[in-house]
Amino acid sequence: MRTWPVQEAKARFSEFLNACLLEGPQMVTRRGTEAAVLVSVQEWRRLQSAARPSLKQLLLSDQARTDLVVAPRGQAKRSPVEPML
Repeated sequence: MRTWPVQEAKARFSEFLNACLLEGPQMVTRRGTEAAVLVSVQEWRRLQSAARPSLKQLLLSDQARTDLVVAPRGQAKRSPVEPML
């Protein structure tokens, strides 16, 4: 993966974009620190489809989220409660 300083990526954007499409993801740095990665739309969609579902998607799904077995109401064993002084 090639690394581009942000100023160079801005000044040579067409070349930056072509490198992404031909060579793969391109890293952008700001003040020497990795800041972003440019990826093709095809790669982005592949990554999105491989991503784990969001919390919202999990909560709204019809699929069971656990194999937890819950005792029928009133039959659960409880610990004795100590009186407060």
